[in-house]
Amino acid sequence: MSDQVLQQPSSDQASSTHDLSTPPIIDYWYVWTDEQGVSHQSRRQIQDFKLKSIAASTSPQWMGELKQQGATVVFSVLPVGWTGIWHENPKPQWIIPLAGRWFVETMDGERVEMGAGEISFGADQNTKEDSQGRKGHLSGTVGNEPAVLVMLQFDETPPME
Repeated sequence: MSDQVLQQPSSDQASSTHDLSTPPIIDYWYVWTDEQGVSHQSRRQIQDFKLKSIAASTSPQWMGELKQQGATVVFSVLPVGWTGIWHENPKPQWIIPLAGRWFVETMDGERVEMGAGEISFGADQNTKEDSQGRKGHLSGTVGNEPAVLVMLQFDETPPME
């Protein structure tokens, strides 16, 4: 998979939910491992939305589908002040905060803080421990409330492009 950072959509394009002429774009953070075993984070986008009805009698809506067999949905609540240890994502997974804020720091030093509705994809499996003992990423809560996360885990990394 390419590690190229995609362009940010305009704020009108990203937030437009009522515009039926322009497909929406959803931004997310992609945590990945390079050929040297170092984890990184890049901005990516979900863009393949189709205007269609979910059922015959409903009005059309923008729908994007990412299908894959072997998926598990996990809900997690990280307590206030919680910081984990350096680790890899246990499986390729979408991580969506529902409430509170959390951070992810990758081996390259990038630290990203995310809140409710911001999306991350964790695919940093197969990192190699660096000289400081870091492997994968570090994550924890930010602020004075727990971070509530939903994770959609896959047996294999779903196609992303």
